[in-house]
Amino acid sequence: MILFPNCKINLGLHITARRPDGYHDIETLFHPVPGLCDAVEILPGEGAAGDQVIFTSSGLTVDCPPDKNLCVKAAALLREDFPEPFAKAGGVRIHLHKHIPFGAGLGGGSADATAVLAGLNEMLTLGLTTDRLVPYAARLGSDTVFFLHDTPMLGTGRGEQLTPFPDVDLKGLWLLLVKPDAGISTREAYASVTPRIPAVPLKNILRLPVEMWRERLVNDFEEPLLRRLPVLADIKTNLYRRGAVYAALSGSGSTVFGLFREQPRTEDWSVNYFTHIERL
Repeated sequence: MILFPNCKINLGLHITARRPDGYHDIETLFHPVPGLCDAVEILPGEGAAGDQVIFTSSGLTVDCPPDKNLCVKAAALLREDFPEPFAKAGGVRIHLHKHIPFGAGLGGGSADATAVLAGLNEMLTLGLTTDRLVPYAARLGSDTVFFLHDTPMLGTGRGEQLTPFPDVDLKGLWLLLVKPDAGISTREAYASVTPRIPAVPLKNILRLPVEMWRERLVNDFEEPLLRRLPVLADIKTNLYRRGAVYAALSGSGSTVFGLFREQPRTEDWSVNYFTHIERL
């Protein structure tokens, strides 16, 4: 089977507390970006490697060893609890064609891992409901659970506690993603932020018209990271100059996105930037 896991953007992101387990409590709105996808092919191993997971990739270079890749980790979690279906299939083969950039704050790796969980659940007839897949996804990352739902969700806790949030409707708006060559590690991003309780809850701001978000809807990573990487501030300024009604950093990565009422120009961005445009 071939699956096409899409990425996400964050609409607002507040880091509210450091946790004893080393993670942080946050509040954010995860919003899917249906048009920017990787491709994940999952096939039975047919005895080629016993019950093992064979992983290959193409497209953008996957910059970690196979055993550290989230796709392999997702398969390993299910194999631990369901060894017989894995053995019956002769192991599994996973091929990832990578298109979503790394270190971008778009959740591409998490989306791929969730696709593997869902795909193996179907291919091996494990019979797991979405609720039963949630604990597996939560072990893989803070935003991985979101991709089991892939609809606008308010995320709290470390991002894995999700509440449907239909109050945000971006339908008809144009989304433009711009990522420079520079990347940011999640660890470095969190180290740059001091947790705080926001004066206004995120959900209250999200219920305002999009045109009112500019001075109100904040990503706490943005101020320190735009100081550290001035190119991000330049991109954000440029998006507003092109007519964005709202622009912000996505997640803890280095993608800046803009929301537009009319289709924006993309042809004159530097060739050193990754760009993606779609109508939501």
